[in-house]
Order: sequence, then structure tokens, then C-alpha cells
Amino acid sequence: MSTATEAVPHGHRRAADPYRVGHGHGGGAHGFATGHGEGGPASKRVIVGYGFWIFLLTDVVMFSCFFAAHGVLQNETAGGPSGPELFNLTHVAIETGCLLLSSFVCGLSFVATEARSMLWTQIFLLVTGLLGAAFLALEAQEFAGMVAAGAGPQRSAFLSSFFAVVGLHGCHVTAGLLWLGTMMAQLWVKGFRPNVLHRLLCFNLFWHALDIIWVALFTIVYLVGAGR
Repeated sequence: MSTATEAVPHGHRRAADPYRVGHGHGGGAHGFATGHGEGGPASKRVIVGYGFWIFLLTDVVMFSCFFAAHGVLQNETAGGPSGPELFNLTHVAIETGCLLLSSFVCGLSFVATEARSMLWTQIFLLVTGLLGAAFLALEAQEFAGMVAAGAGPQRSAFLSSFFAVVGLHGCHVTAGLLWLGTMMAQLWVKGFRPNVLHRLLCFNLFWHALDIIWVALFTIVYLVGAGR
């Protein structure tokens, strides 16, 4: 004896289940997830990207606290040198140009990855790393010059907050360069595997986020500080 479900034609079953609770045509039976509630959970790429965005938002909150502290302490020089006396905006502009250009080249590496071009992906990642290293070298030069002039972090609350917020960003760039080198090695050995592509996506998000944070840092710390 046929059941009621078997007796109902295929089209009528679909009409009887307008919200596709059974996921009969959402791809679930074939393992395809659309990410729109029809075939189960979203793809691994979407989940990884979304999770990493949450991590980046927590990083932004941390930087916001450092920015707020620096804003409060920006005039607390304790009789020592202030921003207008210390900041060389031409030098900082070159740093900014290196980081912005590295972010652009990092985006080109993602385009090359989507095209599955190993050569151009590696070239663009290498250029990204070189520009990031140039940024760090210029920042280290700036720090060394300030310390040599007696304007180290222990000199005043202003300088303590300055070295903290700028140094925190520099630590993130250093971690990003180490991550970049690891990704280049993994890509060379393993190729365009899904897990490697997911890590490359996260690296791109991380590097672009550092770029955005630096623009805010350049504006709040250097431009506003030099104006004061």
C-alpha cells in the first residue's frame, strides 16, 4: 500500500511545502550549501571569512582604546618635546605610501589567486612583503631617532601613549609579514588547496584592516598631533 507522500506528485509536494522545510530542492540531498537557508549552513569560505571579521572587529576595539588614551594624553608632555617638534610628516607620508601601496598589491595577489596563477600570486605577495618591510624599517628609524634625541617612551605620558599605539600597529605589521612568509611557503608546497585559499583570504582581510587602522592613526596621531 503506497503512503500518502508517495501518492502525491512531485510538483504537489513542493507546493505543499512552500518554505522547503524538508530542503528537498535546496541541494541538501546532494551536499550543496547555498548559504541562503535552502541547503544547510553556508560554505566554509563564507564561515571562515565571517569568523575572521569578528576577530578583526575585536582588534579595532583594542586600537580604539589606545586611540582614546592617546587623545587624552596628547598634551601631557611634562615639559618635554611635543608632536610639532618631533613629527616629520614627510617621513611619515613615505611610510603611509609604502603601506597603502602594499595593500593595493595585496589585492592584486588575491586577483591572481582567483585566476590560479602561481607565478603572479607569489610575485604580488613578495612585493607586498617588501613594502611592508620598508614600512617597518622607516618606523624603526623614526623610533630610533626619537629615542636618541631623548624623547623615549619614559619621557612623558604623551610619548608613552605615542610609542604604545604606533608600536602596537608595528607589531601587527610584523606578525602579518611572518604570516605572509608562511603563506607563500604553503602555497608553493601545497598549491591552491581550499584550506590554503581560506588562509589567504584571512591574510588579505588582516592586511587591509591594518591599512585602514594606519590611515586613522596617521590622521589622529600625526596630523592632529603636528597641528597641536
